[in-house]
Amino acid sequence: MTYKIRAILDVENDVIRDILIDKSNNLETLHKVIANAFGFNGQEMASFYRTDNDWNQGEEIPLFDMSDAGESISMSTCIIEDTLKNDGDKLIYVYDFFSMWTFYVELTEVKSLPEDNLNLPKVVFAFGDAPETAPEKEFTSDNFNDDLDFDNDDFNEFGGFENIDDYDF
Repeated sequence: MTYKIRAILDVENDVIRDILIDKSNNLETLHKVIANAFGFNGQEMASFYRTDNDWNQGEEIPLFDMSDAGESISMSTCIIEDTLKNDGDKLIYVYDFFSMWTFYVELTEVKSLPEDNLNLPKVVFAFGDAPETAPEKEFTSDNFNDDLDFDNDDFNEFGGFENIDDYDF
């Protein structure tokens, strides 16, 4: 089976790519195809993020296994058909954490195509050009200090802290 996946770059003007890919490929292959389809070399760090229908970011699927034991999830261990199971399933893809290129990725169609005439994966639709530089992203959070019930005087009850060598453990 072949999956048709739409990737939309999060920039002011529409930049879209539709990709045909075999469902048995892993997310690392999809990462390389998306990066190349938008004119990137694919050499930067990247991650996919599971998401719901409202594009709320969930679990990270990093390019490489970052765990000490080497048993954590990564793009190479996630098969596309296990990650995107139904039409409309979505992922957020972030490429190059310094520039924060962000893409909205969605499974748009599952096709049964003859294997002999396909060179998968391949880009089957392209609209728009990626800008030279990534748009600036502003990451903000709620001010959690407002929710905490203490002030700086609470930390001075130990007589201040200047050097860890002053303490005998």
